[in-house]
This record gives sequence, C-alpha cells and structure tokens, in this order.
Amino acid sequence: MKAILVRQFGGPEALKLEEVPTPKPAAGQVLVRIHAAGVNPYDTYMRAGTYAVKPPLPYTPGSDGAGVIEAVGDGVQKVKVGDRVYTAKTVTGAYAEYALALEGQVHSLSPKISFSQGAGVWVPYGTAYHALFHSAKARASETVLVHGASGGVGSAAVQMARAMGLTVFGTAGTLKGRELVKREGAHQAFEHSKAGYADEIMKATAGRGVDIILEMLANVNLATDLKLLAINGRVIIIGNRGEVTINPRDLMARRASARGFTLWAITPEEAADIHAGLIAGLENGTLRPVVGKELPLAEAARAHKEILEPGAAGKIVLLP
Repeated sequence: MKAILVRQFGGPEALKLEEVPTPKPAAGQVLVRIHAAGVNPYDTYMRAGTYAVKPPLPYTPGSDGAGVIEAVGDGVQKVKVGDRVYTAKTVTGAYAEYALALEGQVHSLSPKISFSQGAGVWVPYGTAYHALFHSAKARASETVLVHGASGGVGSAAVQMARAMGLTVFGTAGTLKGRELVKREGAHQAFEHSKAGYADEIMKATAGRGVDIILEMLANVNLATDLKLLAINGRVIIIGNRGEVTINPRDLMARRASARGFTLWAITPEEAADIHAGLIAGLENGTLRPVVGKELPLAEAARAHKEILEPGAAGKIVLLP
C-alpha cells in the first residue's frame, strides 16, 4: 500500500510517499481502508519535532481518517467488515491507504456524512465539544466569540454553539471566511485583521463583553481577548504558536480566567461523552463538517504548508 512516511523531523519536505506492506490486525485491532485523512495543525508540529509528543521514527502521520472496515482481529465486537467509520487516533497513521486502529479508536460514521467530511470529525469536533462542554461549561444564555472561526475547529465550534442556543460571534481574516462563518451559524462575523475589530465586538455586546472566547492563536490574540471578556468570562486556549505578554489585571477586574487544554489528555469518560455527542450531531444534521480542500495523498507536503496559512476556509483532507 501507499503511505506517507516521516523518516526524520523537519519541514514539509520530510513527508515522503512510499510503498509499504499492508498491515494485518492483531487481537483487538481493525484494519481501515482509508478513503480520506484529515490534516490538522498539530500534524505539522509533530512532523517538525516541536510537538509535546514525539513519535519514534519512521512514522506515518494522521489521527483523523474515515473509511470502511477492511478486516478485524480476534475479539473485536464493536464493528464488522464493511462498516463506515471515522478514526480518533490510529495505531499506524491515517495518511495511508490502510490504517490499523484499536477497536476503541473507530466510531460509526453516519451515511449522511461523506468520507471527506468524516476525516474532519475527531480533532476539530472533538476539540470544539471538549472546549464548550467540558472546559467552558457553556450555557445557552451566554455569548461566545470563536476566534479563527473559518477553520476546522472554528467552524465546528460555531455549529455546536449555535445548536446549544448561545449567541455566536466569529472572526475570520477574509471575506470568504466570514461568509462561511455566518453560513455555519454565527450571528455576526468580524475581521480580526482589521484595526478596531475588538471595539466592534464590544459594541455588538452593548459594552458587556463576551462570556466565552475560543482562541485558536493565543500568541497573537490573548492580550486583546482578556479585554473583551464579560464578568466571569473565560478564554479557552485551543491553539498557540509562541509567547505572549498579558496584563493579569484584565483577568482580575473581570473575575475571569484563561484556560488551556489538549485533546490528548481527556479522560475515558470525557471521550465517551464526546463521541456520543458527535455521533448524534452528525446523524441529526446539527454537525456538518466543512471540507475546504481535497488533495491527493502525494500532496501531503502542500497540505502541511497550507494548513498554517491565514485565510482558512474549512478542512483540508488527503485522498489516498
């Protein structure tokens, strides 16, 4: 089978398409024929060797994929050959024609959802769910600002928050992105590269501020975020690419908080809660992964460059 391999940490050029043996599932494992693999920013950090988790080399990237169960190992009862699934982590990596996964790493994919959409489920929607429900403990009467709302996690959060009954604001750097944000459910969309955008957001809240901010680029936005919070507001830090200087008085005056998390640290109970919610939302149409671009597996390096560029508009997926 064909798979992307990283033999040494480095730039996007470290992603090489190679021919490797098709794995066979051991006890408790399944083999998934990957129809689409999702590209996430953390994939690029891991490839560069700067992520908190460093896989042993060589490795195949990718936790998010969607496809069909090709074979099952002994003792597998949750799924059977032919089932449509999305993956939430894998054993051998999703940037490939086939991937091994543990039985607990595959989850039912509604026939209403395409494989390309399914490849954008776990990290984007799992992160949005964990941020809103577990970290922010969002309530229907609150206002949420999704910073960077046109990307994978952002659009997921917009859909989810709107379905929960929150007032939803979103930011994006391009007109196309802001149109996407509004189409996916935001009540208002703002241009975060425009001078004075924070004043526009405060005006939209009649000076009260927002209750929750989901932050995708804390090193750029966090200092401003703290000034946008309402009393008892909270910033959930989802993404960050460097250091930032803040004034803690902005938190103190508002009795506010800034909280970070990683999806990889969730408990088994939180994971079960997330998947139950996602599967229901995909089935009833509340959640609709937005695919911005489909690229051949061989263009993984291009995908890793473009995922970090400004102006995101949906999910980038690779097609084996």
